[in-house]
Amino acid sequence: MSAFPVSREKETQLAQRMTALGVSEADLEESFVRSGGHGGQNVNKTSTCVMLLHRPTGLQVKCQETRQQGLNRFIARRVLLDKIEEKKHGYVAAQRAEIEKIRRQKRKRSRRAKDRMLANKSQHAAKKESRRSPGDD
Repeated sequence: MSAFPVSREKETQLAQRMTALGVSEADLEESFVRSGGHGGQNVNKTSTCVMLLHRPTGLQVKCQETRQQGLNRFIARRVLLDKIEEKKHGYVAAQRAEIEKIRRQKRKRSRRAKDRMLANKSQHAAKKESRRSPGDD
């Protein structure tokens, strides 16, 4: 039985990454709390939010991305390893920032922002239309 609800490959990659960084399960203090936000009654009744503390470095991570506790445990470990790697090497932050930037770009625009963008486009089109000479049809 697997410890996390992910594929074997992802779990072995996590284990290899932990050993490469010198992090053992004994160094981690794991606690579960109730998460908030989306998820309805499930998040109010079950403790799906995972808090991880790496005792040697003092780094703490809180993860409540999904409604599954097991998946949150896996994600919390990955985020904690990113923080430890960033502290040791300092290059993961740039990668994370790039990923977050792409995520923001792909996120759906709000209706207000969309309306503003369309208004600007039509205004620009009207401006260009007024520059046309009468014989350009």
